[in-house]
Amino acid sequence: MTCFRVYCMLSFVTIYSIFPSTFAQKDSLRTKIEQIVECARAKVGVAVIGLENSDTLTFNGNGNFPMQSVYKFPLALTVLNQVDKHIFSLDQKIYIKKDDLLPNTWSPLREKYPHGNISITLEELLTFTVSESDNNGCDILFRLIGGPKTVDRYIHSLGITNISIAATEEEMHKDWEVQYRNWSSPAAMGQLLSMFYHNEILSRTSKEYLWQTMVKTGTGPRRIKRLLPTGTIVAHKTGSSGTNDYGITAATNDVGIVTLPNEKHFAIVVFISNSTAGEEKCEDIIAEIAKVVWDTFSVQ
Repeated sequence: MTCFRVYCMLSFVTIYSIFPSTFAQKDSLRTKIEQIVECARAKVGVAVIGLENSDTLTFNGNGNFPMQSVYKFPLALTVLNQVDKHIFSLDQKIYIKKDDLLPNTWSPLREKYPHGNISITLEELLTFTVSESDNNGCDILFRLIGGPKTVDRYIHSLGITNISIAATEEEMHKDWEVQYRNWSSPAAMGQLLSMFYHNEILSRTSKEYLWQTMVKTGTGPRRIKRLLPTGTIVAHKTGSSGTNDYGITAATNDVGIVTLPNEKHFAIVVFISNSTAGEEKCEDIIAEIAKVVWDTFSVQ
């Protein structure tokens, strides 16, 4: 196999950090992240941003990682931007044909409406797509707004260029390699999360709706949230590729915003690509990274 590399040696990894002098634990956090990922048998990328003081750490921060369903977050931003422009409204009805509800793909929407041919609100469709990571809902939204290129152009218009959104869920399911066309760097996704948090993208109403929808995300309970204190508020979006016949897990991801006990927040992005250790191990890595970041920011 030559389509992936094993990233276990620190010489393959670059860490960039921009911390003010008040971030006394930066070296400790850097070391802990190195120790967690050094034998991950995968390519790992991390971005962490303190959203009140802009403390930033990236690990493989400029690398390209397949997003999988993480790209439903920029899709939601694009849809809600069009809601803010009064092109659409959350209470408008969207007609769902039976043919829209493809089989053999993750779709709680299809489970609720197995026969299709119904009208649901844009809000319900978007909630299924974000909170439950519905693949059919994702592609219906892509068709509504003009396809992946519409999302790609909008995100780039925000000044974030190190993201590529090029293919639908249906296209990814037909060809394993297509998922690599939907990629982001950890730093770019961190920047997008920061802009979202600081109300630089959406109206306050749309931001609050998406925030609550991401807080209710039901996927990935073993990732960012798993080792954090019970009740911690995490607005996040996961992405998963599954494992192919060669034992490669192309993407195990989680990105989001964590609320600390002092009501401050940090954005965290963990992308794990081309792992030969399996999804469960990758989820452990995400949880452990989130915990050491939590421990560091909690004492500031």
